[in-house]
Amino acid sequence: MEENLTTLERIHQAARREFLDKGYKDASLRKIVKSVGMTTGAFYGYYKSKEDLFEALVGEHYDYILNRFKEAQQEFAALPPERQPEVLSEVSGVCMFDMLHYAYGHLEECKLILCCSEGTRFSGMIDEMVEIEADSTHAYQKVLENLGRPSPKIDPKLEHILITGMFHTFFELVIHEMPLKDAENYVREMRVFYTAGWMKIMGQ
Repeated sequence: MEENLTTLERIHQAARREFLDKGYKDASLRKIVKSVGMTTGAFYGYYKSKEDLFEALVGEHYDYILNRFKEAQQEFAALPPERQPEVLSEVSGVCMFDMLHYAYGHLEECKLILCCSEGTRFSGMIDEMVEIEADSTHAYQKVLENLGRPSPKIDPKLEHILITGMFHTFFELVIHEMPLKDAENYVREMRVFYTAGWMKIMGQ
């Protein structure tokens, strides 16, 4: 089937293999180009650099995951304050399963982001998500306070550790390519665990 691929598709196929094997920093653009049977000059007719090639492989997938997460936070924040405690778990659950199913539909690309992107702008995806989640947590604490259900102040370092741990737990499912049905069950259990823990810490 490989002979039916376009040159661009063959470049992408070779690049995925090289990046997954070596990671972005140690991947050889020369090796990618050679495996496709083209000159470096011909390659530059498609992309300006190794960085641009990596961007072409993962950019839209990085954007989907990050934007889907932001969208869920914005959707929740736009709800009437009195409804937010009722639907907190529901909104976050829908988002987590959307991200999970998307990641399993684009497994190699998401593994490139999670495991092989050091040296690119994509390596900070989890850190970006942690920051967004922390900001949303602070906004929710203000909502609780206005509802007469104040939350104790959370130590920032502990908050960062807990949120980071939550995302790493979630993305471990993708990294280890667990069967989707198992991954779905683990996400359900993970959400029960983290929701109960956060509610306890927030005094709810």
